[in-house]
Amino acid sequence: MLRLAQVRGVRVATAESCTGGMLSAALTDLPGASAIFDRGFVVYSNAAKHTMLGVSEDSLRDFGAVSEEVATQMAEGALRRSDADIGLAVTGISGPGGSDFKPEGRVCFACAQIGKPTVSTTVDFGARGRGAVRLAAVSMAQDILIDTLRDASHGHDQP
Repeated sequence: MLRLAQVRGVRVATAESCTGGMLSAALTDLPGASAIFDRGFVVYSNAAKHTMLGVSEDSLRDFGAVSEEVATQMAEGALRRSDADIGLAVTGISGPGGSDFKPEGRVCFACAQIGKPTVSTTVDFGARGRGAVRLAAVSMAQDILIDTLRDASHGHDQP
């Protein structure tokens, strides 16, 4: 992942809710991460999502914090409010709790890139427990980043 980003000259910013900074920590655990990691936003509350990343209060009310709409706005906000080329967002319900509509273990991801449409997805990891859901979300976010970097290396010369 680090090598792919370095080859492309790409910098990453994260926007995290349920992972509480674990994704940023995982990315910065890599030696040489300063070449590709710009910054991370930990936006656990709805107010933080709105004030730090510009997530619409209407979206938070209409769709809820755990939604692809909000994840998309988080990723795009991270991109706008950083010096990064990729904004990667994660928001979900790590547990305990949830509802029939939004069960424990549901996590929404989004990846925004300069000059490309934002891509989002939702994964239901199940009620495995808070720690396991958070670790699974970090792993999935890293996979999304790797896939994005691979696609970028085949798509065009510079972001």
